[in-house]
Amino acid sequence: MTQAITIVQVDTFTKKPFQGNPAVVCFLATKMPDEWMLHVSQEINLSETAFLLPYQDGWDLRWFSPTVEVDLCGHATLASAHALWETARLAPTAEARFHTRTGVLVARQADGWIEMDFPSMGVKPTTARASFWAAMGLAATPIYKGGQDLFIPLPHEQAVRDLKPDFVQLLGTTDVRGIAVAAPSQDRQYDFVFRFFAPNIGINEDSATGSVHCYLAPYWATVLNKTSLRAYQLSTRTGRVRTTVRPNRVLIGGQAVTVMKGELAALLVS
Repeated sequence: MTQAITIVQVDTFTKKPFQGNPAVVCFLATKMPDEWMLHVSQEINLSETAFLLPYQDGWDLRWFSPTVEVDLCGHATLASAHALWETARLAPTAEARFHTRTGVLVARQADGWIEMDFPSMGVKPTTARASFWAAMGLAATPIYKGGQDLFIPLPHEQAVRDLKPDFVQLLGTTDVRGIAVAAPSQDRQYDFVFRFFAPNIGINEDSATGSVHCYLAPYWATVLNKTSLRAYQLSTRTGRVRTTVRPNRVLIGGQAVTVMKGELAALLVS
């Protein structure tokens, strides 16, 4: 059986093409096998591909990296919401409501930004092996567990910029999704800067990451004593994120731009 499937590629956490983090959104008409979605993600070969299927009062949303299905993804949720409004599947004033493995997530448009309502996750002190610190190129320092990730606060922005993990060596030193590092920003436009590494799911360094703000935003809100924050991701493509911390929730804001539209055509579905 063949089925043409509309796809939209979106650059997220940016308002300029070829910056931020690209994600492809696939609009499904029927439920597809997990293995097929993984194969599509491998074919597209971006950090995440989103699969949307109409569902009750919104959309069923799943995210796949080229190697695994992920439980929570910010930038591909942002891309999905943008694509729904861009293709007129949703009215501009309507909210995008997603049913996901992490619960219901809602996105809204406001002032040229998309604001996503995500769960808040605290951080807890943890430890790491000597092999982990060697692979990260860091001396052992306070480290935390946030959601499915490790989080390392660093003393200053240059330490985040200079970090050069050995991704081959890093594999197998932890069982987490990824590692976030962050520090106060030297630029007054931003409150903190960060990077995110996830070799365990096939992404050495993510270009622009949303889900990490479920724990980064509450952490920096406490450190900096403010609930509204702006963050800058120090990747090659860069990313800009604004957040608002609320009880048990974090509003994660970003911009997005469509860079490509097309179809997955003549695909065998077993």
